[in-house]
This record gives sequence, C-alpha cells and structure tokens, in this order.
Amino acid sequence: MPSENLRWETLEALKNSPKGKLNYSTDWVEKGEDLLAGCIEVSSLSPLSGQILKRLSPRPLLRTCSLTSCVRDTSPGLSEDAAACGSLPISPIQISSPSSPPPVSIHAEEDEEKKVEEIKEAPVVGLSPDTSISSTPAISVLSPRATQMAGCIRMCEQKHKAKAKTELSLRQEQQERLVATVTNQESEQLKRFEELMELKQRKEHQSMRDMMEKEAQESLGRQEKLREEHRHRTKILNLRLREMEQQRLREAELERQRQVEGRERHRAINAIQEEVLQLNQLLQPRPSTHTDPTLDHAPYITRGNQLCSQVSEVVPASADGQFTSVEDLTVAERALQEMRSLVRGLQDEVAQAAERKKREQEEEEEEKKRQAELKAQQEEQKKNVALSTKEKTKKEGLQTGADESTLKWYNALQDSANQCAQAFEDLGKAKDTQTKKLKMELQKAAATPVSQIANSSGSPLKEAFEKIDKLLSGRPVTSAGKTVTTSQHPQGLEFVRYRLAEKFVKQGEEEVASNHAAAFPIAAVASGIWELHPKIGDLILAHLHKKCPYAVPHYPQMESGMSVEDYQKILGYRVEDSKVEGQDSFLKRMSGMIRLYAAIIQMRWPYIGKQGPHPHGLNHGWRWLAQILNMEPVADTTATILFDFLEVCGNALMKQYRGQFWKLMLLINEEYFPRIEAVTSTGQMGSVTRLKQFLETSLRTKQISAPKNELGSAFFRS
Repeated sequence: MPSENLRWETLEALKNSPKGKLNYSTDWVEKGEDLLAGCIEVSSLSPLSGQILKRLSPRPLLRTCSLTSCVRDTSPGLSEDAAACGSLPISPIQISSPSSPPPVSIHAEEDEEKKVEEIKEAPVVGLSPDTSISSTPAISVLSPRATQMAGCIRMCEQKHKAKAKTELSLRQEQQERLVATVTNQESEQLKRFEELMELKQRKEHQSMRDMMEKEAQESLGRQEKLREEHRHRTKILNLRLREMEQQRLREAELERQRQVEGRERHRAINAIQEEVLQLNQLLQPRPSTHTDPTLDHAPYITRGNQLCSQVSEVVPASADGQFTSVEDLTVAERALQEMRSLVRGLQDEVAQAAERKKREQEEEEEEKKRQAELKAQQEEQKKNVALSTKEKTKKEGLQTGADESTLKWYNALQDSANQCAQAFEDLGKAKDTQTKKLKMELQKAAATPVSQIANSSGSPLKEAFEKIDKLLSGRPVTSAGKTVTTSQHPQGLEFVRYRLAEKFVKQGEEEVASNHAAAFPIAAVASGIWELHPKIGDLILAHLHKKCPYAVPHYPQMESGMSVEDYQKILGYRVEDSKVEGQDSFLKRMSGMIRLYAAIIQMRWPYIGKQGPHPHGLNHGWRWLAQILNMEPVADTTATILFDFLEVCGNALMKQYRGQFWKLMLLINEEYFPRIEAVTSTGQMGSVTRLKQFLETSLRTKQISAPKNELGSAFFRS
C-alpha cells in the first residue's frame, strides 16, 4: 500500500529531523533539565504537504492550519509546509484550488476521516489567543494517512517517553539507593571514627594515668631515697661532730698544756734574762781594795753586753707564737751558762788578784822600804792600763750609746713634743659633746689627706698637700662633708700639728712597712709641709725617735730598777698585755720608718715657688750614717736599718759626697760588717746576707742605683 510505503520514508525523515538527531544525556535529571527542552520548535510543513493536500477529499477544513500542538512531524517537507501554514493563515481560495487528489480506498478514507476527527478534537496551535475561531475558516490539512502517521509518531513518542520515564525512575531509584548506601556507609564510618577517637582518647587518658602513677611512684622512690640519704648524712655529720668535738677537746687540752708550758718557759726566760742582766752588773769594775788595778774588765764587759743583747733579742722573737719556744729557751740558757762562766772567771781573777794583793801587803810589811816604790809602780801601771783601754775603745769604736750632742738634740725634740701635747690637754680631755665632736672632726681633717697619699699620679698628691696646708694655715677645710678650721678652738692648731706628725710617722710604720714604694710620695708631702711649717718637722722627728730610736741613732740602755717590758718599749717593741711582738714584726716596722726617714732627707716638694735649703737634708743623713758606725752593732737590727737606709738614700749620698762616701762604704765593708757578723746568731743571717750582697755589688760596680719607684718630674706633671 502506498501509505505503508510512505511509513519508511516518514521514519527516515523523522530520523533525519532535529528531534531524531537528539542525543540522550544521563545528566539531565541531575541538572534538572527537560528531556525535550532543546527540541521544542515551531512546527512547519514539509515539502510533501502539497501531495498530502492533493489527496485530501473535499471536506470541511480544520479551524487551524498549525499542527504544532497535535502532530509533531519532523519530516522536512511537512515541516516547511507546516511552517508556512503556521506562520500565516491560509485562505479558503488557496486551499480549494488544488488539483483533485488521487483515488484512495474506502478503508483508507475511513481511517483518514477518523484521524481527521481526532485532529479536529486536538487543540489548535499557532493562532494567537486574541483571534477567534469563528473569524478564521477551519481547514483540514492532514489526510487520514497523515493523521495515522501522526498517531504512530505520537504513540512512538509516548512509548519513548514512557521508556525514558521508566529509565529515569530506575536511575533515580538507583541514585537514591546509591545515596542511601553512601549515607549509611558514611554514617557507619563516622560511627567507627568516633569509636576510634573515643578509644584513642581512653588510651591516652589511661597512658596519662599510668604515666602519672609511674611518676608518683618514682617520686615516692626518690623521696624515700633522699630520706635515706638524709638519714645517712645525718649519721655521718653526727659522727663528724662527735669527732670534731673530741678533736676540739684534745686540741683544747693540748693548747692548755702548751700555754702552761709556754708560760713556764716565758717565766723561765724572763728569770734567765733578769739573772743575765744582774750578772752583767757584776762584770762592771768596782772600786775595792781587794781588786787588782791591773785587772782588765773590758773583754768581760764586751762579751757580757753581747750576751745581754742576744738574750734580749731571743725574748721578743719568742713572742711570735705567743709563748717562748724551746729553742729560744735553750739559747737563753746557753747564754746564761756562758754569763755564769764569765762571772766565775772574773771572780777567779778577782780572787787571784786579792791573793796577790794580800801577798804584796805581806811583802810590804816585810819590806817597808819597797812599799813606796811598789805603790808608785802600781799607780803608773794603773794609768797605763786606763790609757790603753781608752785608746783601744776609741780605735775600735765600741760606743754603746749616742754622742752627748745627739742625746741632747733627741731630748730637746721629746720635750718639744711633750709641750705640744700639754698645750692641747684641755681639748684632748674635753667631756662636752660639742668639743668632742670638734676634736673628732679636726682629727679626721688631719688624718684623712695623709691616708689618701698614693703613688698613682701628681694631682691627688697635690690635692692632699693643699688640704693639709690649708688646715695648718687656719683656712676652712671640708672633711667628710663638714667644714672645719683650727680657729674654732684655741688649742685646735696644736692638736692638728701633733696628730698630723703622728699620722705621718704611723704611715711609715704601717704603709711603708708593707709597701716600700709608698715612702716617696709620703716623704714628698711631709718635706713640703715641713718646709712651710717647721714645727711639723720637729714633731715628726720626735714621734719618729720615740717609735724608732734607731733613727736618732740611739741604743737605749737598761737602767737599774727598770722592768724588762718597759725596756722593750723603750727599744721600740710593742707590748700588749705582757706580750711582746715578734722580731719579724718589729724589724718590719723599724724598716718602714727608716725608709721614710731616708726618703724625707732627699725629697723636695716641687710646687713651692722659691725654695730654700732643705729643712732636714742629706747632711743629716751623713751624720746619721757616721753616728751609727761609731756604735756597737746590735744583732739583726743594725744590719736591717743600715741596709734599708743605704738602699733608699745611698744613691743621693753618693752623688753628694762622692769620694768620701766610697771611703765610708769601704769602712763599712772591711771593719764594721765583721762586727755585725760577730754579734749575729745563725738564725738571724737574713738581713746580714742582704747587707753583704749590697756592699759587695756597690763596691764592685762603684755605683748605687737609684731606688725603685722614686718620683721623677714626669710624675708631678701627671
């Protein structure tokens, strides 16, 4: 049948139409798009619509010529005709004019009539809503075969729509099941994750508790261990304390025994010294009728004085350890035995002389004629012995004390110092608070600048000098933040002079003794103050001679009735609570003061404009050196002070006296030094060795080097 043959063409046309080329996408449902959204187009008649219209029988036309809503024919010919029909209204003239259609069968016409009826019942598309149906004549543009084809197409579309809906619903159900499955899996995984995190947290809490319990156990163990160590250490400390207490008791017992033995030795050596001094008095010549005039006491006296010096040196040396040592006691006992031997020897000679005198008297009675001649001979012989003894003493220089002129000068300085001390007696014994305060301020103002003297540079030295000069000149001086002058009290100037001189000597006794370089800056200030204020110089010498009699020089003799302690004080030893200072400490202080004295006689204050002669220059140093060589040396002391004096002042004396000085040095080396060695014991050779080396070096090189740390011109410019 022609209609059946046209089906294949229609299907081919549908296949080639835009809707037949539609691609199916699985993402339409997810994107929410309509399946046929891209194919909704305005339907148009294909080129074959003309043939269809020719075959149509002359029946009432449809009210509309648009098939867009009832038949979605996508064939090219129908689509174009339909487009032409849908776009413009078809007039009845054009539709009625086509040629007569070819003949069709009755069944075909009936089918076409049914389809036309269905088409008539279908909604009209392509007309505007405002156009009334009655205004446009209805025409039928489809034949029954076309209508049948359109119905097949519609059924095919519905079938594909149903199939698409089914597949869509299946896919939607599958997606829902997948989503549900994924949701269940995610929820299960979330539950497992939460369970895992909870398990991990429980494990962490458990490990934390285990760790805390372990640390607590370890802490308890450490505490127990510390307690055990503490108990052990406590036991050890208790044992040590008991041992220390026992050791202290043993040491206390030993110390008590040592003190008892030391006191015994001290009493014994004092008794020995007293006996030696008493025996020495027996060696002195006494006028007696039983004494032989020809008897020579000089060797006994010399040796007795040496033994007394040896014992007196042992006694202060024993005070280093608070008590006399066994060795010192042995030395003293040997000296006592030798002194006793001397006394016995002298007594034997005296007895022999007495016997000789007795025999002579008997001979005189028998021979009266020879008595006058014998007496004359004895007187002449006595005169000869006295002259020989005097010449020998003068030749050997065995003076035991200073010259009469030197002692007179020494006593005059001491009297001047005592008068100065009496002049401010009221100020020194003042009891009211204001006067006491003034006295303390004046004493600080005098002592502080002297204490600040150092060998750092010239500026501080000049500042200290100016403070002292202002204070002595009566001008106000600031000390410890307070202004003070000597005019505030009538006795203020005498008090300041006395304390200032005492402080200078004390600096030599303490500061210079420890640091030899400090002698020169102190001496520079002292010589400058001495030059401007001469009374200060006399007081400095008085204090120096009182603390160090060897600076005179003067070796005080022990007077009758004088105690040993008083005699040691006169010699310069410090005695406190019946304890005499050690020999080393004594020599150290004497050395410091001799060095200060030697520095003063050669130093000048450079800032004084017009300088006159030195108030106590090198001539006094030459006098001191000559006087010390005319006196019998004292063991250890003479060698120490002679070495210190020559080391500090030797260079200045060499430049001043030249040849005469070297003669004096030769005399010291050849004649005086052997005397020093003779009176020095084995344990006192340190100072003797230093002096010997100094003399040998000086005489070999014919040069004495300048003292170390001597202040030059560059020092005072700094």
